[in-house]
Amino acid sequence: MSVHALVKKVLAESGIRPERYNLQWASAAEAPRFVRLITDFTQKVRELGPLGQAEGLSPEEAKARIDKALALVSDRKLRMGFGNVTKSLRKDGDFSETHIAEVIEDKLSKTISGSLVAGAN
Repeated sequence: MSVHALVKKVLAESGIRPERYNLQWASAAEAPRFVRLITDFTQKVRELGPLGQAEGLSPEEAKARIDKALALVSDRKLRMGFGNVTKSLRKDGDFSETHIAEVIEDKLSKTISGSLVAGAN
């Protein structure tokens, strides 16, 4: 679930509503749950409208921000930092959503913000 927290953080820092992304697990034996998850997520995205609309961005600006976020998550510095985060999480043994978000905030916030600001110039 650390990837989930990282994606949400990058989206939020990029100015894209993190609610546009969701990661849930469902086994093949959980068809009704899978249908409910997809239905609920689809409804949420419909309510937000086209990408950028809920964020108050033009389609061009939304695309530019998504492109910057993609470049960020493709960057070696962030990927190596994320590897260190996962090691830290394993060492801590605490895999709660709150703890994962705190560790990502603590260890990757500067890299994420710095890359997005640098990419804006």
